[in-house]
Amino acid sequence: MIDLYYWPTPNGHKITLFLEEAGLDYTIKPVDIGKGDQFAAEFLAISPNNKMPAIVDHAPADGGAAQSVFESGAILLYLAEKTGAFLPTEARARIEVLEWLFWQVGGLGPMLGQNHHFNQYAPEKIPYAMDRYTNETRRLYGVLDKRLDGRDFIAGDYSIADMAAYPWIVPHAKQKMDLVDFPNVARWFDAISQRPATARAYALGPQVNPALGEPLTEEQRRHMFGPR
Repeated sequence: MIDLYYWPTPNGHKITLFLEEAGLDYTIKPVDIGKGDQFAAEFLAISPNNKMPAIVDHAPADGGAAQSVFESGAILLYLAEKTGAFLPTEARARIEVLEWLFWQVGGLGPMLGQNHHFNQYAPEKIPYAMDRYTNETRRLYGVLDKRLDGRDFIAGDYSIADMAAYPWIVPHAKQKMDLVDFPNVARWFDAISQRPATARAYALGPQVNPALGEPLTEEQRRHMFGPR
């Protein structure tokens, strides 16, 4: 059994995508980032960077004590190695998936996250920041679109690279992106959207957070963006 410390954000969705695809048994432990749950001592013992998602695997492959893992990319890699799924074993194919997994965690996620912040959440509109991150978002969409030219998925078969990237493309309209401008991304996005496991994973969001999609309160802003 796996405990998933989760809130319905792009990084949280990455892990439910994998768990649903792999059919693993898991229990969701909500981490309400708008209430400051991410700063609780018991959560920091699992995720010292006060970010979710994180997992605790009570049946690790080595048969030892429960294994905790934080950082979404590390969790995807851990789960892929645990199950032998969604990550090739052949060396060259494996490194190709890992390249694009790290591209997402090092570039796509952080840059699109800044896009979200300055275009949606910042208390003041800063045109330079809004333009900077919108333009970088467009560049990264272009990188992904070029990569998907002639490919169904990012690195061969459906893999953890796709699971990492897809949730960050879901809010494309809020990022001021139109998928019409990125036809290969649009085709890939539609294919993943239609997977049954994707539907199951995203159905969890409003169950865990019934206020999903509503404007943030000042208290939520303070917990999510204020100094700690």
